[in-house]
Amino acid sequence: MSNSLLDALTAADLHCPVIMAGHPEYDHYRRVWNGIADRLPLAIVRPQEVEDVQKAVRAAASSGALLAVRGGGHSLPGFSTCNDGLVLDLSLIHSVVIDNIAQTVDVGGGALLGDLDRATVPRDYIVPAGVISHTGIAGLTLGGGMGWASRKYGLTIDSLLGAEIVLATGDITWTSPTWNPELFWAIRGGGGNFGVVTRFRFQLHAFSGIVAGQWIYPIEQAQKVLSVLRDRARQQSRDFAVSFTASQSGIHVTAVWFGDAGLATAALLPFGALADGASGGLENLSYLTLQSRNDVAFAWSRRYYAKGGFWSDISDQAIVHLIDAIARAPTPDCEIYAMQLGGAIRDVPDEAAAYTGREAGYYWLSEPIWDDIADDDRCIAWGRATGRLLSDASITGNYVNEQSDTGLSIARDAYGDEKYRRLARLKARLDPANLFRLNQNIEPQE
Repeated sequence: MSNSLLDALTAADLHCPVIMAGHPEYDHYRRVWNGIADRLPLAIVRPQEVEDVQKAVRAAASSGALLAVRGGGHSLPGFSTCNDGLVLDLSLIHSVVIDNIAQTVDVGGGALLGDLDRATVPRDYIVPAGVISHTGIAGLTLGGGMGWASRKYGLTIDSLLGAEIVLATGDITWTSPTWNPELFWAIRGGGGNFGVVTRFRFQLHAFSGIVAGQWIYPIEQAQKVLSVLRDRARQQSRDFAVSFTASQSGIHVTAVWFGDAGLATAALLPFGALADGASGGLENLSYLTLQSRNDVAFAWSRRYYAKGGFWSDISDQAIVHLIDAIARAPTPDCEIYAMQLGGAIRDVPDEAAAYTGREAGYYWLSEPIWDDIADDDRCIAWGRATGRLLSDASITGNYVNEQSDTGLSIARDAYGDEKYRRLARLKARLDPANLFRLNQNIEPQE
C-alpha cells in the first residue's frame, strides 16, 4: 500500500509540497486540533490549486490508500488525519473574495472562520458560522454550521449558494440549487462524504454590530439559573441568542442582541438577574472578539471528547442530570454547553437539506477538556456517561460535527432512516468505493 501510494503521488506530477516522515516540518503538519488524534500519515499533500487536489484524490483512489481531508483540522474524532495514508491539507486554499455587487463571498476550502469574519465584518457583512475562530469553514459548513447569528440568519448552510467540489473520480463540478441539486441537498449536512469542497459561495447579510452581556453564576445556583433562563429565553425574538456553559467554576451565561441597539438593554439585562450571586454585565464586545473569545480555552493540542444532541427545551430532568454530572466531573475544564436555536433556523423546511434538527430549541454538548494523557479514560467515560443522561430529553436528529464517537449508528441517528437512505444512494453513485470514508460515514447503498 505504501509503495503504491508513493508511486501514485510521484506519477501525479504534483506542483505542491508533499511532506513525509523525515521532512523537517512533518511533525508540524501532521498535528491536528484534538491532541488525542496523534497519527502518522504516510504523506501530507498541501495543494495551492484545485488541479493538485484532483491529482491527490486520483492518487489515493488508484492506490487504495486511506484519504483524510483536512480543512481546519478541527475534527473531534480526528478525521482530519490518519495512519499510513494520505492527508490532503487544504490550508493553502484559503482565499476569501467578496463580491459587493452580488453581496456574496467565495471562500476557499482551507479557510478558517476567523478568515471569513475578518474579511466580512469590517465591511458590515456577516455569514452565520461557529464560535471558535480557528475552526475550518469546510467541516463546519458541511455538517450544517451553527453559531451566534443562527437565530437571526439561519444555519451556515442556509447562506450557502453553491460549492465547487472534487469528486472521488477526481473530476471537478459545481453544485447549487439549480446545478447538481441532489448533491447540493446532500452537502448541506451530509459532511465530507461526497467529495472535497475547494470553494464555497455564501450569501452575505447586512450587519451593524451586536450588544452582548456575560455573567457567571455560582454552580450552587444552577437549578434556579437554568430554570429562569429557560423561561425568559422563550419570550425573546430572533434578534436574541443565549448560551450557557456549566462547569465546576460556575454557570457562564452569554446573551447577544443582533437587532435595534436601543432595545438591547431591556432584552439582555434580565439574564444578569437569573439568581443571586451573579458577576458580569453588558460589555462593549465586538463581534470579532465574541467569535474568538473561546480560542484559548479550546487551543490546539489539548485533549477533547464531545457528545451532543438537540433539546426541544431545557427540561427539569436535564437540569438535574447536568448538576449531577458537573459534581462528578474529573477535571476542572469538563463542561456542559448549550446554545439556543430556533428563529431563522426553523424557517427552512427540514426536508430541504440533509441536516436534521431544525425544530430544536437548543443544542447541547457534553464536553470534557483535559491536557494529561493519563486522564483520557476517565474524561472520555465522563463525557459518554453525561451524554447518555442528557440524551434522555433529546429529540430526533443530531449534529454530526460535534460527535467524538464513530460508527454507522452516528450517521443513521443524525439523519433518520429516510434521509440516510437518500444519502446512501447518492454515495453509491458518486463514491461507490467509499474513498471519502473518514467522516461520520454514510455507506454506499443502492
